[in-house]
Amino acid sequence: MQTELNGIKLAYDEAGEGPAVLLIHGFPLCRQMWRPQAKALAAAGFRAVTPDLRGFGESESGTQVGSTDLLADDLIALLDYLGIEKAVVGGMSMGGYVMLNLLARYPQRFSAACFIVTRADADDETARGKRNHLIAEIKAGRPEAVSNAFTPLLFADGTVAAHPELVEEVRGWMAATSASGLVLGLESIRDRGDSSSLLPQLSIPVLVIGAREDKAIPPEKSTDLAERIPGAQLCMLSAAGHMANIEQSEAFNAALLDFL
Repeated sequence: MQTELNGIKLAYDEAGEGPAVLLIHGFPLCRQMWRPQAKALAAAGFRAVTPDLRGFGESESGTQVGSTDLLADDLIALLDYLGIEKAVVGGMSMGGYVMLNLLARYPQRFSAACFIVTRADADDETARGKRNHLIAEIKAGRPEAVSNAFTPLLFADGTVAAHPELVEEVRGWMAATSASGLVLGLESIRDRGDSSSLLPQLSIPVLVIGAREDKAIPPEKSTDLAERIPGAQLCMLSAAGHMANIEQSEAFNAALLDFL
């Protein structure tokens, strides 16, 4: 489905009826990554809402510089459009950075949160340098630099060996992302603020899902989040990397549904 919001066409899927669960994908991915979760949520009596962030999947980029403020505001506009006053929100990696922005600026709109292989701190100078290098590569006509850089980071070694078709499918999502979307995403990640001070202030139920074989965001970051957020539950998935929700979808869904 598509709708016009904040000056762009925003694509999203909906599945099921009941309390709303908004799931925010990571970089440089799209809403397709949530298919196993959307199906499970709908079957369990929830309304799964899975958007393509601005510039990703089938959503347009627009012309603004990328920021987590911009991406968060699009999602609030989508919730308004769908008539959803309050939702559970889950964010994976970059989606977690957008979720932290939402929780800081629109706390009244969310009843619970799920931090999925993500972190609260900002990029250091080394990481910012890597983002700038990739932006330069894209602008020089080499967008494949992004999928080349990210593919080795996304999966546990066991997944690569056992499910090469999954790796290829995800690589296809990355390759299909527009150059403008890649730049917007990298700008949003590079320039995000440090949200660490927000964590002890969160008063909603929180689930943190980490992955023991995550090469993109170390599992210690998930442990750190759970320790800093009052009352947070921690689920560490084994035999899973950064794409934990599709690598170990049954264990992931069990943790999410148990939390809900």
